[in-house]
Amino acid sequence: MRDYDLLVVGELNPDLILKGNVDPEFGQVEKLVDDFTVAPGGSSSIFAASAAKMGLKVLYASRVGDDIFGHYMIDALQAIGIDTRYVRVDPEIKTGATVILSRGQDRAMLTYLGSLSVISRRDVDPAWFSRVRHLHVASPFLLTGLRPHMPTLMREAKADGMTVSLDTNWDPEESWHLDGMFDHLDVFLPNEGELMAITGRSDLDAAIQMMAPQVPVLAVKRGGDGATGVQRGQRIDVPAFPVDVKDTTGAGDTFDGGFLAAWLAGKSLEECLRFGTACGSLTTTILGGFNGQPTWDEAEAHIRAHL
Repeated sequence: MRDYDLLVVGELNPDLILKGNVDPEFGQVEKLVDDFTVAPGGSSSIFAASAAKMGLKVLYASRVGDDIFGHYMIDALQAIGIDTRYVRVDPEIKTGATVILSRGQDRAMLTYLGSLSVISRRDVDPAWFSRVRHLHVASPFLLTGLRPHMPTLMREAKADGMTVSLDTNWDPEESWHLDGMFDHLDVFLPNEGELMAITGRSDLDAAIQMMAPQVPVLAVKRGGDGATGVQRGQRIDVPAFPVDVKDTTGAGDTFDGGFLAAWLAGKSLEECLRFGTACGSLTTTILGGFNGQPTWDEAEAHIRAHL
């Protein structure tokens, strides 16, 4: 028995989400959107929120500025029961933020890194590892200060008896350098675009065939096409659940929370994919990454209703 199910060392930044069928245009052209919301954001924190709502005990480590956005993010995590005692408030930095234009099942994003780029190895104490079951690593291309140390953290976590998962998210520079990231990995959680970019393959099946032998569990998020998993050479495809999509912000991260909650509960690969897909689908019905995320019972009921 350990004190926590999950350790997340990641970004904390709010999202300003604009919804509308418009394209921004320079030249001081003003266009109107249909809706907007300010919501807790950041891939790691959306994932942690999903996992907490699914019943996992989550310990979060990060760094934010001593500003309205930083305190907003800490309050949002605490409100759903995430332990934030290791989130440092640093008055010398600004908390990062993302502006999202959401349109149907697609999004365009502009991110100011701010605090994201200064999160570093000194924000992580390896003494935590003996108290936690699982380490989730996310956003190496945004967490530029922590990225060089991620493989070492993964190795140390494994040595302390933890399991480890990775979701890279998109690389803004599109270089996709991930040296050492797969050496101590148990579960890899890319979406299909990321997987094809990482493997250099333009065909999803070829990308899956190339990556699957490198990781014990591969779970590929495929949006409206559901999800695909491979474990010990066995491939499983599950369809998406029918929902009225309002906003896809955080859907992949919420998938991760559902998948890993089921995986840590000892469920089969197919069950894990269904839990992940159910969680990812439900969160798209409401604007904002934290919104619409289900509990374990709600995800289970959604699965039963559509099988």
